[in-house]
Amino acid sequence: MTELLFDIHATDGAARNGTIGLPRGQIRTPAFMPVGTAATVKAMVPRDVHALGADIVLANTYHLMLRPGAERIAALGGLHKFMNWPWPILTDSGGFQVMSLAKLRKLDESGVTFQSHIDGARHHLTPERAMEIQRLLGSDIQMQLDECVKLPAPEAEVGRAMQLSLRWAERCKIAFASQPGRALFGIVQGGASPALRRVSAEALVGMGFDGYALGGLAVGEPQEVMLAMIEASVTHLPSGRPRYLMGVGSPDDLLEAVRRGIDMFDCVMPTRAGRHGLVYSRFGRINLRNAKHADDPRPIDPEAPCEAARLYSRAYLHHLVKAGEILAMMLLTTINLAYYEALMAEVRAAIAAGRYGDFCAETKARWARGEAQSDL
Repeated sequence: MTELLFDIHATDGAARNGTIGLPRGQIRTPAFMPVGTAATVKAMVPRDVHALGADIVLANTYHLMLRPGAERIAALGGLHKFMNWPWPILTDSGGFQVMSLAKLRKLDESGVTFQSHIDGARHHLTPERAMEIQRLLGSDIQMQLDECVKLPAPEAEVGRAMQLSLRWAERCKIAFASQPGRALFGIVQGGASPALRRVSAEALVGMGFDGYALGGLAVGEPQEVMLAMIEASVTHLPSGRPRYLMGVGSPDDLLEAVRRGIDMFDCVMPTRAGRHGLVYSRFGRINLRNAKHADDPRPIDPEAPCEAARLYSRAYLHHLVKAGEILAMMLLTTINLAYYEALMAEVRAAIAAGRYGDFCAETKARWARGEAQSDL
């Protein structure tokens, strides 16, 4: 393993408040990582993302290998320089996107052969190539290549994919080799089966990774299933390593996953919602496409630390959304990411104060009585 340091400062039940230490900076946990799929958090300037409270962003191996290419990014000085983000970056392995976006794909023991969704060009992604691409990008936290199965699925199929992912994990660990200052995470698979999740978790721990992710969730299953699988997995993961729930989620998902011991999250939800006229706030989710906002002079939240939430009226934001103005995407994305990062800061403070349960109850009660419920 690398020099990745993970210090737990406080716990409240299973919830943990800590810090992941990497050469490019510290990551305060629980942490929400904005998604910068193609080396950009859509509609945001990198320094503004950091100013909102993000210590780390996620970029995507699949998209970057197709365009502009990992070798090109490496020749230009690496991903941090390329996107002008000097702080930590996590890259996912591309496995999920291969399964969900590629036009044609063929999976076997060696890896997956697929056609690009951009131009139809054929590519072969193996565990070794996934590690090579991430090394070329220069990301601080790298993910093993895995196979993600959409739920619900037959247990035999989930088990086959989980075992293949374990064999790929071993190959990824060998290919990762020694990269001072960088970390490699394994990915727990197993669908909605607690038994398979346990097998996967225990096998990965036996291999020894810097951190452990939970994959194959938020792929169609109800929230209660996702939460049950978190509980089934974290029991078998070491307390001294970070735990990352991939692709999750809504503010409520974050609160409940933290309650069960998760330290890291990523999701396109706040940025995608912002591009479609939806904002997240202390009062719940607000649909600014709704005509009722056309004459509303109030801001989204007069007490928010985010200027965009305080200084622009709902009427103006509604106008921008309806007019298809680029500024609508910029402002609403900023509001959403600011809310997510502020929520994580409040989560960390509540854990440190030993009142996480009360904080969750108060936050959910405010959402429930919020004016936005008719917009859901």
